[in-house]
Amino acid sequence: MVSTADDRHAWLGRVGAVWGVLGVLGLLGQACARLTPRALEAIEGGLSPLQLVALAAWIGFMAYTEGLRGFHRRFSPRVVARATYLREYPRPLFVALAPLFCMSMFHASRRGLVVARVLVLFIVLLVLVVSQLDQPWRGIIDAGVVVGLALGAASIVWYAVQALRGVAPPVPPDLPDTDATVEPAHS
Repeated sequence: MVSTADDRHAWLGRVGAVWGVLGVLGLLGQACARLTPRALEAIEGGLSPLQLVALAAWIGFMAYTEGLRGFHRRFSPRVVARATYLREYPRPLFVALAPLFCMSMFHASRRGLVVARVLVLFIVLLVLVVSQLDQPWRGIIDAGVVVGLALGAASIVWYAVQALRGVAPPVPPDLPDTDATVEPAHS
C-alpha cells in the first residue's frame, strides 16, 4: 500500500496529539511522584490537631482552586483543545515539542504566552520557597499540591476521552491571531 501525503499528515497529527497529552500527563505525574513521599512523611510523622486542620483545609482549598478552577476549567481543556488543533494542523516542530505546545508555551495568543510563562515562573519560585520549610508544613503544602495535580491529570484524561468521542473541549485552543482562520490541509 502506498502512503499518501494525507496519510502522513494524519499520522503526524495523531502522533503530535498523543505526545502532547501524554507529555503533559507525564510532567504532572512526575511532580506527584516527587511530592507524595514528602507529604506522606509529614502525615506519618504525626500531626497536631492544628496541623490536621491545616492539612484538611489546604487539601480542600487546593482541590477547589488548583484542581477544579485552575485545571478542570482552564488548563486541562486548553491542553486537549491544543492537542486537537495539533492533530488537525501538524507541523513537525510543533509535534516534536507537543507537550510545550499543548501547555501554551509557544504559538499562543500574546495573553496566553504571558499567562503560561508567568505561571511557570510563579511555580518555580513557589517550589523554591516551599523547599525551605520544615516538616510537617512542607509535607502539608505538598499534600495539597499533589491532590490538585492529580485532579488536574484526571481532568486532562477526562477531556481527552471526551475529544476521542467527538466532544470538543469547552475552550478554544488560544492561537495567535494569524491562525484564527486556518483551513485544514486535508479533507
